[in-house]
Amino acid sequence: MHQNKQYDYIVTGGGCAGLSFIMHVLNEPQLADKRILLIEKELKNQNDRTWCYWEKGEGFFEDILFRKWNQAWFHGPGYSSKKSLSPYAYKMIRGVDFYQHCFQKIKDSKQVDVVHEEVVSVEGGEEVAHVQTNTCSYSCKYVFNSILFGIPQLGKNNYYLLQHFKGWIIETDDDAFSMEEPTLMDFRVDQKFGTTFVYVMPLEKNRALVEYTLFTKELLKGEEYDAGLRAYIQDYLGIKEYRIAEEEYGIIPMTDFKFSATHKNIVNMGTAGGFTKPSSGYTFRYIQKHAMKLVSSLKENGHPHVTESRMQRRFRWYDQTLLHMLHFDKMPGSKIFTLLFKHNRIQSIFRFLDNETSVGEEVFLLNSLPQIPFMKAGWHELMKSE
Repeated sequence: MHQNKQYDYIVTGGGCAGLSFIMHVLNEPQLADKRILLIEKELKNQNDRTWCYWEKGEGFFEDILFRKWNQAWFHGPGYSSKKSLSPYAYKMIRGVDFYQHCFQKIKDSKQVDVVHEEVVSVEGGEEVAHVQTNTCSYSCKYVFNSILFGIPQLGKNNYYLLQHFKGWIIETDDDAFSMEEPTLMDFRVDQKFGTTFVYVMPLEKNRALVEYTLFTKELLKGEEYDAGLRAYIQDYLGIKEYRIAEEEYGIIPMTDFKFSATHKNIVNMGTAGGFTKPSSGYTFRYIQKHAMKLVSSLKENGHPHVTESRMQRRFRWYDQTLLHMLHFDKMPGSKIFTLLFKHNRIQSIFRFLDNETSVGEEVFLLNSLPQIPFMKAGWHELMKSE
C-alpha cells in the first residue's frame, strides 16, 4: 500500500503546477533517488484546458506544443496592429497533450507513485509533513501543494478580481482563418460587464479557439458568455455558419493577497502559492520559473526554500496599482491595455508582464499611461497598511 511507503516529496494536486514540478525533478539527475507521491483526485485524461504563453527559444515543454506563432494581432478602441513577436513566440499547449506527456514520463521513471484520492488537508511539521485524503494518511519530508483550499481570507485592503473565460473551438466548412495570424487581445467587444476581450488562436484553416475573457468582480451567467462568443464570431470574424467542437471554461483569481509560499515543510505552488500574475492572470511561465527555482534549491541546498527578491516586491506594487485602477473603475481596462500596446514594443510588454524589465524600461512603459490617475493609485498602494 502506498501509505506505508516512505516518501521524500508528496505533490498534492496534479494540475499544471504539480505536474510541472515533477517533470523538473525528473529532469534533474541529482534528484533521481527521491521518492515522490502524486495525489490527484481526477484521472486527467481530458482536454479540459489550453495554456498559451510567450517564450524565447525552445522551452522545457517544446516537444508537446500544439501550435506556436511568431506574430499576433492586437485590437483596441481606435487601434489595431499586427505585431512581430521575435525573439518571442506565442505558444499553445493542449491540456490533454500535457497530461499524457507528464504521466508517461512518470510511468517511465519508476520514481513516482500516483494515487487518485481527494486531498482533505495538508499539515506541516518540524521534520515530517502529513497529507490526509478521503481514504488515507501519508507523510514525507516536504509537501509540494498546488491545491487552493477555498478563497483566501482577504484583508480590508486586499483586492480580489476574477479572470474568467469561456472558449469554443469552432469549425467551419470553408477556410476562415489565417494560420499565421492569431489575435492576442481584442478589446473592441462590448465592455458593459467590465474589462472584456477576446483572443483567437487558429488551429487549422477551418478550426480555431475563440475565447471570451473578462476581468471583473463577478462571474457571468452561462448564456452571457455564449452571447459574447456568438456576437464576436459573427461581428468580428464574419462567420455565420460553424460547429462548436469543444468548450472550455475557467476562473483565475486576480488578487494582491499575499499567499504563503511556504509554511514549515509545505511549499505552495501555482495559484495556491501566489504564482499567478495578479494583474493579468498569467500563470504558466511563473509556474515553470518557480519549479526551476525549487529544483535548483533542492539540488544545491537540500531544501526547497526560496526567497522573494526586492525586484519581485516592486512588480507586486505595479500589480497592486493596476488592480486598484480596475477595482475602483478609475479607467477602463480596454483603454489601459490599448495605450500600452499602442506606445510600446510588444517585446517590452512581455518582459514587463514576466517581471523581467529594468526600472528604466518600466518608467518608459508607465509613461505611456495617464500619469495622474496612476500616480494617485500607486501612491495609495505604497502608503496603505499591509
